[in-house]
Amino acid sequence: MDETLDWEIKNTNERDVVLASASPRRKELLRQAGITFRIIISNVKETITKTNPDEVVEELSFQKAQAVAGRIEKGILVIGADTVVALDEKILGKPENEADAARMLKSLQGRCHHVYTGVTFYIRKGTREAYHTFSECTEVEMYPMSDKEIREYIATGEPMDKAGAYGIQGRAGVFVKRICGDYNNVVGLPIARLYQEMKKFKKL
Repeated sequence: MDETLDWEIKNTNERDVVLASASPRRKELLRQAGITFRIIISNVKETITKTNPDEVVEELSFQKAQAVAGRIEKGILVIGADTVVALDEKILGKPENEADAARMLKSLQGRCHHVYTGVTFYIRKGTREAYHTFSECTEVEMYPMSDKEIREYIATGEPMDKAGAYGIQGRAGVFVKRICGDYNNVVGLPIARLYQEMKKFKKL
């Protein structure tokens, strides 16, 4: 007979939930939501078998959550997440260097693109396991950027660890003309959707 795990978020402590991410932005968003947790970085070798951006982030978030769940005690809820930027359905990851960052920013300036974040909940209990994966998409429109603005932004160092080479919550916010969807999803975690999905994730 399957047991039921009633996740009362307000009663969680740091041993109930693990975030499988080193992202300071995801860390802050979870804290803002009142979810207490600890961090264990997955360090999993990411393997992509999908092509659609929403499927890619779901696949990678699952890999991260599963990897951490296999290393910790059972009965702990693991949250894995992955974010990508997609322009014309082509994924833009983190830039390899400044030239790559400039290329990405030039391609995004003056246009609309989409930001996808995949989230996976994963838990093991006894010999059983349960997981739930979803993704969120936000449309972002950028103002035109001059070559000088792009160079000066890259010089701040901010783009180098960001998907699509920009952080909406940082200096790049002045280049964002419009968003359609969840702002926090662009930051790195759709926290409102995560909260609602977390409440529904009960049965093993």
